[in-house]
Amino acid sequence: MRKFFQEIKADLKFKTAGPGQKLSEPSRAPREKPKAEVAPKPRQAPTDEAQRAAAAALARLELKPKGKAASSSQEAIKNQVRKELMAEAAASEKGLSMEEKEQEEEGAAAPSVSGVYFICPLTGAVVRKDQKEKQLREAIQAYFSVDPVAASIMEIHTFNKDREKVRLCVETMAKYLDNIYLHPEEEKYRKIKLQNKVFQERISCLEGTHKFFQAVGFETKTLPVPGQESTEEFYVLKEEMLSRLEELKDSKEQLLSSEPVRAQLHRQLAVFQPSPAAARFELPHDFFNLTAEELRREQRLRTEAVEKATMLRTRAMREKDEQREMRKYNYTLLRVRFPDGYILQGTFYARESVSVLYNFVREALKDDWLPFELLGPGGLKLSDENLAFNECGLVPSALLSLAWDAAVMADVAAAAAEEQRSPLRPELLARAQTLS
Repeated sequence: MRKFFQEIKADLKFKTAGPGQKLSEPSRAPREKPKAEVAPKPRQAPTDEAQRAAAAALARLELKPKGKAASSSQEAIKNQVRKELMAEAAASEKGLSMEEKEQEEEGAAAPSVSGVYFICPLTGAVVRKDQKEKQLREAIQAYFSVDPVAASIMEIHTFNKDREKVRLCVETMAKYLDNIYLHPEEEKYRKIKLQNKVFQERISCLEGTHKFFQAVGFETKTLPVPGQESTEEFYVLKEEMLSRLEELKDSKEQLLSSEPVRAQLHRQLAVFQPSPAAARFELPHDFFNLTAEELRREQRLRTEAVEKATMLRTRAMREKDEQREMRKYNYTLLRVRFPDGYILQGTFYARESVSVLYNFVREALKDDWLPFELLGPGGLKLSDENLAFNECGLVPSALLSLAWDAAVMADVAAAAAEEQRSPLRPELLARAQTLS
């Protein structure tokens, strides 16, 4: 394209050249007196419109590098954002984490942990995050053969997510049972019309409620409606339950006092031998709290961040962005490096408090009475144990250091020199791994 415009320029110069002038060397060719008898017809110059177009194009070519340099940084960031999020979405659709996708395509390093795992409190089974609800359902279903009342209460509290609806539901159910317990002679209290508006709106629509009524001794009967020719379905308490009213009262108390069954986060405790790679983390996708909708929102937020980087923001605006960033992570992978170089690793909720980490370390010590302190990145002491990890900037991963209390440091050093052993429990050291 530039060559084309240069040719046009040459044409413009040619317009002023003499008829006998050599085109290859116009500036050095000698002038000759034109011969009138054989004067060639002058070459027609480009039109004004063509000249203007050529000049404009040349101007754009001259300015293009400057404009590109000015905007290349933002464009590169935006393009990288789009590329990353498209890759995340594609990996999600294929059921792969971003780390697995990268390993598949580029042979990236293996994740520091294979995922987030949970322990079922009923069976002790360890399952991955996406399997925990299925495991809980299967465990509670199996528990019906052991204690149907307790199992139905677990279902009510665990699988109905709206806590306010659950509260209203169990209070209404407790009222039904209270009326029977306090007025066993009143037949009307032993019957519950299933089409009753309150029963339908507060109880029938929640999971596990019908199993509870059946477990505590109610059965379904079709009865005539007083004053009408039609019949309706009722829950009616079995006659034999009148002699077991204390059981009914216990079931009511259990219903009111129970909590949801929650799978426990598996710490995935690991010990590593001293390694210079302690600060390098490769996290699996499980550590991020991003659904498909959140991925799209994240793309918008990242694009906005490029623009925000070039403008002044108030402290409130910065804090809002930081809070939003903290909510992106559900979990954090923390490593604690001991003075002898050994590394203790565990998985935590991002909103757990620092005190949980202190307890985690203490339980791993051979002598749990030894006083110590934990230092975050930059050597900052984690003195406020009530702060959450995401409030301390310890998400989604962090390497911390353990320092012994100054009063006992000399004794610990002397003992370590004498015994040549780590302060960690021997069974943990026996399975110490090499950190790649």
